[in-house]
Amino acid sequence: MTEQIALKAQSSLPTPGALLELLKPITWFPPMWAFACGAVSSPVSFMDRWDVILLGILLAGPLVCGTSQVVNDWFDRHVDAINEPGRPIPSGRVPGRWGLYMALVWTVLSLVVAYSLGIWVFSAAGIGMALAWAYSAPPFRLKRNGWWGNSAVGACYEGLPWFTGAAVMAATLPDTKIILIAALYSIGAHGIMTLNDFKSIDGDRQMGLKSLPAMLGTDKAARLACWVMGVPQVVVIGLLIYWGVPLFGALVAAVLTVQIYLMFQLLESPREKAPWYNATGISLYVSGMMASAFALQNLLDGGL
Repeated sequence: MTEQIALKAQSSLPTPGALLELLKPITWFPPMWAFACGAVSSPVSFMDRWDVILLGILLAGPLVCGTSQVVNDWFDRHVDAINEPGRPIPSGRVPGRWGLYMALVWTVLSLVVAYSLGIWVFSAAGIGMALAWAYSAPPFRLKRNGWWGNSAVGACYEGLPWFTGAAVMAATLPDTKIILIAALYSIGAHGIMTLNDFKSIDGDRQMGLKSLPAMLGTDKAARLACWVMGVPQVVVIGLLIYWGVPLFGALVAAVLTVQIYLMFQLLESPREKAPWYNATGISLYVSGMMASAFALQNLLDGGL
């Protein structure tokens, strides 16, 4: 695939609709939800923090996550020309180097907003931006290896936004219990990313990208994803019980039980059912995240 084909243009300027599509609003939900979990997990009242909460949601979703999507589409344009040629860049609806320019502008804007929210938020956003670029851009291009790439995305989608939400509320370093739970759900998100890679197996193999489904095959990759999603939740359940909030531990256990039932169905036909599991099992996963956030709020506030 030549550079001329990869950068083909139907016009000299992108349309606003194509630029919005490049930001992929549908992908903003996971980090925004994780940010909300972080805000909920803090014992600080929402009453006087609505302005920074709304700014933090903007940072987690349209800015940081949006930046990661633009960066990924720019550096992945050759693979997308095989897997999804209708996307804005390979289709020419975002012509020339507009994708790269937008990635750079959105990176700077994200860091400026993060800086206005305090040093801990700025630090988390800086790490997130570094991982977003390292995931897609050479020389690192972490997505070439599913182990590293999925870890980076899991951190950006779950752990860092959760940390950011808690830091925005407290205006300081969050409690270590919050950081631990956020880290566990971030590890579990590695499995979510593995299932997400099922849709691009053919293109990954052609372009030499070592996503886990491409390297391990669909059956082994699906089993690995289930274990990686499930084990951290088991640890979360154990910690919530140990910390003295067993009712919330039971809630997380309930949603994990349903996930396990769905996982067995996924394993019957992984490639075909991966999108179905992403629409069902992942909803349960993030529900458990919010239950854990409320558990932390009660625990740190002395409510239970």
